[in-house]
Order: sequence, then C-alpha cells, then structure tokens
Amino acid sequence: LLFSLHPRADIRYHIDIFKTFIAGPRRSIDAIRQPLDVVPVHDYLSNDIRCNEKPTDATETITVSAGEEIGFSLQWTTLYHQGPVAIYLGNAPGKTSDWDGSGKRWFKIAEWGLATYHPFSFSSHEKDTFTTTIPKDTPSGEYLVRIEQIALHLTGSPEFFISCAQIKVINGGKGNPSKVSIPGYIPHNDESIMVNIYPPYPTSYTCPGPSVWRGFDPHASQCH
Repeated sequence: LLFSLHPRADIRYHIDIFKTFIAGPRRSIDAIRQPLDVVPVHDYLSNDIRCNEKPTDATETITVSAGEEIGFSLQWTTLYHQGPVAIYLGNAPGKTSDWDGSGKRWFKIAEWGLATYHPFSFSSHEKDTFTTTIPKDTPSGEYLVRIEQIALHLTGSPEFFISCAQIKVINGGKGNPSKVSIPGYIPHNDESIMVNIYPPYPTSYTCPGPSVWRGFDPHASQCH
C-alpha cells in the first residue's frame, strides 16, 4: 500500500550511497568508512546513525586546511527522494581511525534545506555532489566528516543515508562550536523527520539537528 501511495518509494533507494570523498582537487574512496550494504538506516536513536551500520574501516585520513572545500558525491546518480542533506564534523578525542563517533563532539557545518513549499521540494533534490568549506575558525585536529540525507518519501518512516570520512585539519582557528551527540541530535518523533511532504503541503519546515556553525564570520552561511 505504501508503494502505491508513494510511487517513488521502491528498491531504487540503493543508489543513494555517498561513495566518494572530496577534498579540494582530491577524490578518495579510501578515506570513507564504506557501508557494508545499501540499505538505509531507520533507527535514528541507535549508534548506526553515526556512520552507518558496521561500515568497513577507512584506510586513509586526508589532511586538509581550515577553509578548504570538502564534500561527498553519490555512487551512481542523483538524489531523487525528497529530504534534507547535512554535513557534520565530529572532533575526535585522538586519532580519528580509533574513534567510533561517540560523545558530544559533533557540529553541523552545512545543510541543504527546503527550496519550495508548493510542491514541497528540497534543494538537495536531483543533486549528485554536496560540497562546503571547513570553517576557517575550526580548530586543528582529527575529525570525522559525516554526510546524511534524510529521505522523507515514506511519511513517518524516514530513511537515513549516511557516510563518514576521516580527515586531519591543519591551519585551524580558535572556534568553539556548540556540539551534539549522535545519536541524540534528533529527538524521537521530531516533526522535521515525521513531516508529510504530500498535499496538503506543510506551511513551515525546519531542518532537523542543530543550527549550522560557520565560525566567527557573521556573513558566512552554508544553508543552501
């Protein structure tokens, strides 16, 4: 029944895999903790929501400067499920390769939110690459870079497509962003992920998770 109500809710979701990490002109699949399969995460209160379910170990940690472009590209095609996309940084307490993402150490640096209300459409729709810059005030250190798309095509049953990459930030600043834990960054049954995106369309929407942090620059914005 759900499939007849929402015709695009089919097994093609497996294309939504963020396979390649972008760091300036470089491209890497080795820096990503690759998911073991293509099934989205549904339990956003579980530890699987950090970097997907039992991903393989990354074999590379890429060195990038604060202010440099980073991002992810999809494996095969564009995002066709409607829903927000966000990029987070998680500050590892030591070496990123040894960190499981636990603790209140995550902050959001970019998001792709709602573009139009009629129809209810997100700026991430039909994109295959998502990039931002590391805020210049980000402290130097090792980080996980986490991207998520929250597909909202099945009302009340959001699907999370997640990848994490390992980086070492150099030439950083002295910023101190507010941090969240993952899981815990989205409350249970939060309206932002339970929303009905079909007619009658909602008249307001706020992306899930914390606000975007861009450092001390009041003019910087990475809300797309």
